[in-house]
Amino acid sequence: MGMIKQADFGSWASPIDARAVASAAVKISDIRSDPMNGGLCWLESRPAEAGRNCIVHLNAQGEAEDCLDMPLSARSAVHEYGGAAFTVHAGEIWFVNAKDQCIYHRDTQGKTAQLTEPGASFADLQYSPELSCLFAVCETPASGKENRASLVRVDRNGQVEELANGRDFYASPRLSPNSKQLVWLCWDHPNMPWDGCELWVLDLDASGQSSKPYYLAGGSDESLFQPCFAPDGSLYIVSDRSGGWWNIHRVEADGLRAITHEQAEFGLPQWIFGQSTYVFDSAGRLYTLFTRDGLWQLARVDLESGALSIYDLPFTHLDQLRCVGDDLVFLGGSATQPLVLCRFSLGNAKLEQLRSTSNIEWDEARLSTPEALDYPTADGELAHALFYPPVNPDFDGPKGKHPPLLIKCHGGPTGATSTSLDPRIQFWTSRGFAVLDVNYRGSTGYGRAYRQKLSGRWGVADVEDCEYGARYLAERGLIDAEKVVITGSSAGGYTVLCVLCFSDIAAAGASYYGIADLERLLASTHKFESRYLGKLIGDDPALLRQRSPLYHAECVACPVLFLQGLKDKVVPPDQASAMADVLRERGIPVAHITFPEERHGFKSADNIVRALESELVFYAHVLGFSPAHSLPPLQIDNGPPE
Repeated sequence: MGMIKQADFGSWASPIDARAVASAAVKISDIRSDPMNGGLCWLESRPAEAGRNCIVHLNAQGEAEDCLDMPLSARSAVHEYGGAAFTVHAGEIWFVNAKDQCIYHRDTQGKTAQLTEPGASFADLQYSPELSCLFAVCETPASGKENRASLVRVDRNGQVEELANGRDFYASPRLSPNSKQLVWLCWDHPNMPWDGCELWVLDLDASGQSSKPYYLAGGSDESLFQPCFAPDGSLYIVSDRSGGWWNIHRVEADGLRAITHEQAEFGLPQWIFGQSTYVFDSAGRLYTLFTRDGLWQLARVDLESGALSIYDLPFTHLDQLRCVGDDLVFLGGSATQPLVLCRFSLGNAKLEQLRSTSNIEWDEARLSTPEALDYPTADGELAHALFYPPVNPDFDGPKGKHPPLLIKCHGGPTGATSTSLDPRIQFWTSRGFAVLDVNYRGSTGYGRAYRQKLSGRWGVADVEDCEYGARYLAERGLIDAEKVVITGSSAGGYTVLCVLCFSDIAAAGASYYGIADLERLLASTHKFESRYLGKLIGDDPALLRQRSPLYHAECVACPVLFLQGLKDKVVPPDQASAMADVLRERGIPVAHITFPEERHGFKSADNIVRALESELVFYAHVLGFSPAHSLPPLQIDNGPPE
């Protein structure tokens, strides 16, 4: 073992460089099983292929095969965030192509053909072999208005028939085992699905003809998630009606009956289509993922008592649960392991890793393991976060000094941090930064009451939770209170800008496609989130200006880095440019980097590398350290701070 070197925090040499982070940024989603042959498919988002989403199939030899040739990419634009962009049956694949949003069909010989005509976007594809057709959520442009939403049937010739319309949003179409019923979720402005939504059903005859849809459950103050039929045809759904926690319920003649009774979450915020936290096996046994205190677990559920039999797995984060034959398939990760596609045998409890989201062998000695924090914040409340101390076996900081802190703000803001290995966090901790990954009030995973604590207080409560978290760590002697920086994307980028405006805790900030002007956002953002601000802040123009960083730019006294995709429809590029212009005119050091081909979230490996390296160079200028390796120069208007 070599000598431990003493060096400034931030200047430590680390093999976890930006290129390693980008190569580890492959995302696996939309796990699908083929009910006819037990096959398994999933979607991979690949930064090395400009962020293309490729459908991958696990063949009989256990080898992963690509099912889409370049430049085809499976991605839905419905609700902008998409999801569930393909389905599979008996070796056939139907998918939504990213470029034109049409549905395409890939036959068992690998031949691909366009099925629907341009002009509509589709999501959450479901195939019925009995009716020989697809069911899907559809969005079509409406002249001078928001996109029109509907639930549709698509036959094998590409003919599209509407089954339900008139609601602002549709999601989760699911067929009964005999294809005689179709259920779905729907909701209207100003609700988001985690505020309130409804469960509806349509009866189908043998030819697929339908009767009039009718209501089953839910409402404007009850959040429902993932309708699911058991093999015997009984219908289940997750609802937060029971004590304010997302628990599993059965739909019965007189309403919903709670199956689980936990102060835990069995559901997720429906930002994307196709999420799955519970499944039934062929014998009708129920298996579920759930989260408590920020940690996810897998359990079998007793359908009568609701008792949980928890499996001992080496993961703290779990996602995308599916059943394939007698096995469960899911994504699992931990603080020392990135998300891995796993198969879990129900017969012998054997765990097999099928595919990793990273091709890097991670040295656990270089990985920072988080501490879950519950710390006091404003108004006598508690906030939650994960704290990562700096870790590098080759380096130590100067004696008597404390490390700088990077505060990380997740997006949403109705979202949550993950406990699986995040190379972006390890990029910083291995260089000598401490990281506080904040689950500010409004985050999911802690019940409906905590989720609603941001209502009317966005730009206030989240800011307080970041500020109080930094001071809490400083009081414990874990960080240098004079060297705090903050980073976040989307809604997290808004929190970054608000912290810089309304708090003196940070020495610099990096806003990834963050919001600066709430009024402008209301006028330009996409349909799905167009009324979101009404819940988070309200619609009073004076209040919107009061909470908009653009109108308080005179309060910003520290350098700011802006990173923005020019094809972003969620947070349009003028949000970053307007804020950067005002700060630049005031003489504040500003760096503004744009990415012409990126949307909301960076997909290209080269762009991920450039963004991360620019952030490191920026903090080095602000905090006064020298990165261990030479990096591309960064243009900072008004010069590096003294």
